[in-house]
Amino acid sequence: MTLLWTTDDLIAAMGGRPFGNLPEGITGVSIDTRTLKPGEAFFAIRGDRFDGHDFATHAMAAGASVIVVSEERLPALGRLAIAKIVVPDVLRALEKLAVAARARSRARIVAVTGSAGKTTTKEMLRTALQVAGPVHAAEGSFNNHWGVPLTLARLPLDARYGVFEIGMNHAGEIEPLVKMVQPHVAVVTMVAGAHLGHFSSLEDIARAKAEIFSGLVPGGQAIINRDDPRWNLLAKMAMDMGVENVWGFGENPRAQFRLVSWEPDDTGAIITVRIAGQEITGRIGAPGRHMVQNALAVLGAGYLVGADVPEMLNALAMFQPAEGRGRRYRLRHPDGGDFTVIDESYNANPASMRAALQLLSAAPVPEGGRRIAVLGDMLELGEHSARLHEALGELVSQAKADLLLIAGDEMKALAAKPPADVHVEYRETAADLEPILLQTVRPGDTIVVKSSKSAGFSKLVKALLAHFPPVDAADDA
Repeated sequence: MTLLWTTDDLIAAMGGRPFGNLPEGITGVSIDTRTLKPGEAFFAIRGDRFDGHDFATHAMAAGASVIVVSEERLPALGRLAIAKIVVPDVLRALEKLAVAARARSRARIVAVTGSAGKTTTKEMLRTALQVAGPVHAAEGSFNNHWGVPLTLARLPLDARYGVFEIGMNHAGEIEPLVKMVQPHVAVVTMVAGAHLGHFSSLEDIARAKAEIFSGLVPGGQAIINRDDPRWNLLAKMAMDMGVENVWGFGENPRAQFRLVSWEPDDTGAIITVRIAGQEITGRIGAPGRHMVQNALAVLGAGYLVGADVPEMLNALAMFQPAEGRGRRYRLRHPDGGDFTVIDESYNANPASMRAALQLLSAAPVPEGGRRIAVLGDMLELGEHSARLHEALGELVSQAKADLLLIAGDEMKALAAKPPADVHVEYRETAADLEPILLQTVRPGDTIVVKSSKSAGFSKLVKALLAHFPPVDAADDA
């Protein structure tokens, strides 16, 4: 059994007080009893909706070796037959452990932010850097005030690389997180209208994203999208924060990590890239121009942390998008033949909606098949919401969609001014759309499902997967 932390180091890092018979150490760190593994420490964090202290017995039943609890809750939990470490504030204790994890680590650290592509870029980095050594990266989208310290606290001592995603909804949220992470390389994927309801302009969003440069280690380096209209602002802010090396990625001729050419198909793309003067060609196993852009940032970050860039590109041939982030499913239809579902249901903003519709446009559709866009609300757009939802009509037309299925309060703006050349069905909720979608799909169709997470459009993907069996390798053979 490999220990992540000895108990002595755990107590010292957090300044905690031992209570009961503590084990030699812990094998992991958890804040969720549903995924907790035997031997891990459970941190009873108090959140907006739940208090981890209320799940202490669940943690014990799941096999936690120790629970970290607050002093004020100890009287109620003191008789629970499990070892405890008592602290004034559990989230603050997790943050202290995160700082200690970063201090003891020799890993090369990359931090990623941006309005779209953060998680995919993080997962691409995980895939590509594994050819060079052990990689530690966040699970899912653990990019907020508890996800970042949790991921840091889990950083193994033997990790060669660490990859951290840092998100934000408001200005001032990235800076304290990145100062824990202390990356060697900071990446900004792009700036777009995500969370525009909390900002007055895209420039203000760029300034908030630029906070990621404030946590770079001395001599740390910045990678910024050279094709982004906010490049100059981001680069200036990085230099104003003392970053001496600012690198660009994209198609711009001045980008040091530059796309030379790409040949897309329905499962990926062959790309030729120039990475700091070295030209290499390889395949990405995920389709879409936005995936190519993410790959440029990944290869650039790999170059800056000393990894073998051609080997990284070879590894990206095996990359597959995560659930809800572009994953594709081929499903059998009872009438014979099959159809394709592109699952983009995890999140949505104007930039990622454009990328999803470009995927739909590029998808090959056989004779008799249709392109179907299933779209839900883009949230946190504030006073700009109606205009930005209405503007999707032009993108749907450009995507050569034959059918548009939409739902949600914000989508009413698009329903009121639909694209003239596309058949549109509007319903109040995703649940209301489900029977229409299941009844209308036919062999040869390609369907893209895209919305903000809380709109619940992932349930539409699950409904399709439940009603139609997958096409497997045996079918193709």
